[in-house]
Amino acid sequence: MTKAKKVNVQKMPARKPAVKKAAAKKATVHKLVARKVKADPTTVATVWHSMQTICREMRHVIDRTAQNFLISQLHDISVGLWDAKGTTIAVAVGLPPQFLGSGFAVKSLVEKFGDDIAPGDIFLTNDPYHGGHCCHLPDWAFFRPIFYKGELLFFTMARAHQQDTGGSYPGGYFPNGFDIHAEGVIIPPTKVVKAGRVRTDVLELIWNNVRFPKGVQIDNYAMLAACKRSDERMVALLEKYGKDTVLDCVEQMIDRTEKAVREEIRRIPDGTYYGEAATDDDGTELDVPVWVRVDITVKGDEMTLDFSKSDAQRKGFINSIYAATYGNAFAAVILTIDPALADYHNEGTMIPVHIVTKPGSVVHAQYPATVGASPVNVGIQIMEAVLDALSKAKPERAVAAWGKHRGDYVFGVDPRSGERYVRTSFDYDGSSGAVTGFDGYQGVSCITALGAVSRGDVEEMEIRLPWRLLKYEMVPDFTGAGRWRGGPGIYWAAVNEGSDSGIATGSSDGDEVQGFGALGGEPSPQSRTYIVQGEEKKRLKPHRMDTVKHGAVVEKFSSGGGGVGNPAERDPEAVREDVENELVSLQAARDVYKVVIDPSTQRIDESATRALRGAR
Repeated sequence: MTKAKKVNVQKMPARKPAVKKAAAKKATVHKLVARKVKADPTTVATVWHSMQTICREMRHVIDRTAQNFLISQLHDISVGLWDAKGTTIAVAVGLPPQFLGSGFAVKSLVEKFGDDIAPGDIFLTNDPYHGGHCCHLPDWAFFRPIFYKGELLFFTMARAHQQDTGGSYPGGYFPNGFDIHAEGVIIPPTKVVKAGRVRTDVLELIWNNVRFPKGVQIDNYAMLAACKRSDERMVALLEKYGKDTVLDCVEQMIDRTEKAVREEIRRIPDGTYYGEAATDDDGTELDVPVWVRVDITVKGDEMTLDFSKSDAQRKGFINSIYAATYGNAFAAVILTIDPALADYHNEGTMIPVHIVTKPGSVVHAQYPATVGASPVNVGIQIMEAVLDALSKAKPERAVAAWGKHRGDYVFGVDPRSGERYVRTSFDYDGSSGAVTGFDGYQGVSCITALGAVSRGDVEEMEIRLPWRLLKYEMVPDFTGAGRWRGGPGIYWAAVNEGSDSGIATGSSDGDEVQGFGALGGEPSPQSRTYIVQGEEKKRLKPHRMDTVKHGAVVEKFSSGGGGVGNPAERDPEAVREDVENELVSLQAARDVYKVVIDPSTQRIDESATRALRGAR
């Protein structure tokens, strides 16, 4: 078995210098080490939650000022704070493939620009391969260094999914690109603001290579404003408490989190646990599943996730770069950790967990592999494989697969304005999988968004786009059954009132493969998408391209998540409530859950249920 490069087979360096005296001319990069100041617990808590609040305020600034439907309505945004060496400090909210691996990008920035980093600078990148460490080209990231009294202490980042990023087709999800250059403009780490002055010539060159330059410009300025706000808030925090106190608070929080996560790992029996998951295909070699495989080895208070058995990278657009794999893998681990730690994850979470990959595999793609769909395919599969393995290791925190992503990307002309549009949305996704003790949550997006991405407002969509919604409802018996069932599946239908349009099913999934159920729970059902034109009804599978004519209807049947535990052990009263709420049919209640309900009274037939369950 070939091991990956050293930086990829070991934990990401936490508190060791990443470069030699970076930013020496402009400022001194701090060293996060033990200090004379020892902050009291109240100050530590106050400083820590202030940083979390700063991240949420960044997101709010973008929400309120961006124009892109994906950003302003669906919140496809990630923000955070890192120290000058790439140590993860505060990651309050976001999408795991967008931000949990961004420490690598910070290190690359410092290494590339060295002494050419100054107060007021901002850097832009979307490059997956050359120092940007972005998961795919539509996710543009702005990084701003934060200085205090001439010393570079932190970086802040705002990353968001742009309306368009150039490439062969609008939206950036063309499955058959020759290489990554077909997917759009590739921006290596580039200084776009210098000492507070926007380099408009550089940004205009970039904007001239996307299809909606005005809209992207507005969104970019919203992200720049968020970075500036973070800088202002962090400097104010440093002024209030002093540099040494703030840095000591950060150090204490990292130490506390590391200790807590190590204790969580120590509770898992030592051993190696296997998990796997597949995506339908790569969009090029059709109907051939692509597999992610992981061996998770637990030894004492450390854990190693080894993805080396995963399939080789593919020609199609599903390949994941290492930083995105890193982020998704950690997100899955975090889902199985005590939820009381949810607000406290930082570099300390990452120190005892090691991610091993094989360069040239589908989870560690090499240039110039296409990566457009990777945040979902194989991003979802990375998380599912890890959760599959950890559900066996920690059955008390088992997590079933969520419903697969069901997005599509429609592009055409809006007859009301005569302007081109592209529609990208998460509205058609199903629901989450169950966890031990709880049913899956209804109506959340795919698992790689972890609830950070919302569904769009129906009226807002109809105002912005020439599509009219016909039906949007939950579907009975369209989820993984279990002692705790998955969230319900979704039926979505809308009619195209615009021009004849192109449609790419992009990073959709789940027509062939199913998300796993845990501990005897059923897997997520298979999903379906159709284009209906008059009497003709045509099935449209994931990773395909087609045409939606004016007046045609797109129908989506998007499954719920997998179940956890034996369905016949579900609380009969919970089954009755599901029947009452039309999430489970009377027949499924009897055949799957072994609960007999009188159709006229909607009451449980206790004796018949006991007999049915006893017969097992």
